[in-house]
Amino acid sequence: MALLAELLVGQPGHSLIVALVLLAGWSLLRFSGAISRRSAQPLLWSSAGWGLYAAWEALVQLQTPEANIRVDLLLIWPLLGALTLYGLIRCAIAVRR
Repeated sequence: MALLAELLVGQPGHSLIVALVLLAGWSLLRFSGAISRRSAQPLLWSSAGWGLYAAWEALVQLQTPEANIRVDLLLIWPLLGALTLYGLIRCAIAVRR
């Protein structure tokens, strides 16, 4: 978890890459016809969540670049993790059907 935090906290570009990878996965599954539009939506939500997080990180870096104690992440990271897992699991189940 610490390695993941080092890679993503304070690195809006890295978080944006995660959002783009999830968006590419959504596009691939959705437009290849592998799963329905409704089944693919949780992956799109996950991508949007990571995109918003990247924007948040960029804003934090602009306002307070020396911020090293981030209480906001106690709420953001569990939400992002749950949203990402939910999207990946829902899509995996839909592909298996």
